[in-house]
Amino acid sequence: MSDRLAVALAQVNPVVGDIDGNLDLIRRARHDAGDADLVVLGELVVAGYPPEDLVLKRQFQDRLRRAVEAFVPETADGGPAVLLGAPWRVEGALRNVALLIEGGAIRAVVLKHDLPNYGVFDEKRVFAPGPLPRPISFRGARLGVLICEDMWSP
Repeated sequence: MSDRLAVALAQVNPVVGDIDGNLDLIRRARHDAGDADLVVLGELVVAGYPPEDLVLKRQFQDRLRRAVEAFVPETADGGPAVLLGAPWRVEGALRNVALLIEGGAIRAVVLKHDLPNYGVFDEKRVFAPGPLPRPISFRGARLGVLICEDMWSP
């Protein structure tokens, strides 16, 4: 175990609905992260933000999941792990999640708990809430992964 954990924050500009293009941005960020242990990307980065009603289309959900599952084996190359945001079906419900992908596998799925429903946000209609997030284990560290509003609420 190392006493060092290098995290690269990748702020990319995803396009709503461009799953393949957004995954290319993620690949590029991972490549550019060099010897980082973990690359952290934004909320719903695979779908583009804000995806609004597009995520309600089952065909879009299925295509996104297949694309992410095809990307997962790429992380078995010894490079950085990836923490990315995506709409994801969990226990039969569509969720706003963060996926920890490492070593060719999805190692953790964190569900967004506090779904906003004000201004331009309508997540309570689109996503099912998850339980309060708990820390996840990553290379000997415990990471608190919070998605947007989850950081703002007690």
